[in-house]
Amino acid sequence: MAENLTDLIRALSERQFATERQLGELAGALHALQARVADLSAPAALQPALAPVVRAKADAAAREAVHREKSEVTPEILVVIAAAVTAFLGKKVRIRSAKVLQSPYEVVNPWSQQGRVSVQASHNFRLRG
Repeated sequence: MAENLTDLIRALSERQFATERQLGELAGALHALQARVADLSAPAALQPALAPVVRAKADAAAREAVHREKSEVTPEILVVIAAAVTAFLGKKVRIRSAKVLQSPYEVVNPWSQQGRVSVQASHNFRLRG
């Protein structure tokens, strides 16, 4: 049973990574399309002046969409999590809330990392020979 749960969690993690990668690609494509539409819709005399403003707005909208998508847990993911917990515990469960946590592989705050290093270095174990 533990192997099935591990396989399920691994498959879920791989699926989430693939979805995030696709989302990033789509956000880039959307940004390019928005910039192109803005270039085509502005009058020729105003195009050089408006281009930076339009691109900045498109960038902000794309970043907000990516952030919103990353922070939401889809209903499909909730169903998979509920099924995994049900299989593990042997009784039906209901998930009341879930949120996406920051992955350890994402950018780490250097101050936090240095603090962890200091704490770990402070544990002086005596070596027994």
